Amino acid sequence: VQLQASGGGLVPTGGSLRLSCAAGRTASNNGMGWFRQAPGKEREFVATLDWNGANTNYADSVKGRFTISRDRVKNTVYLQMNSLKVEDTAVYYCAASRYARGSSQAGAYVKWGQGTLVTVSS
Repeated sequence: VQLQASGGGLVPTGGSLRLSCAAGRTASNNGMGWFRQAPGKEREFVATLDWNGANTNYADSVKGRFTISRDRVKNTVYLQMNSLKVEDTAVYYCAASRYARGSSQAGAYVKWGQGTLVTVSS
């Protein structure tokens, strides 16, 4: 499974971005997740969904602002980010779980993408 994240960039506070993760056909039965790592901080969970997108889970810090989804035909996972804040600035990583279910635990993930940088300006 090769994961390719894209869609990061510079956006003002309150703006929106949509991240994409090309996951490949072999990840179609895996839970997927997004994590992020801000400068000087540890990687943290952002959002996850099951193999079929039926169940989702979000970090409290992004609930109501971010939406994770997947297109199983295109084998792509998305993270729609709205009402962005300066504290959302980070490198965002997509990851494929070893399970069909999504997870908030980094240890559940067996494959990680290279990351895409999101910078929110004040």
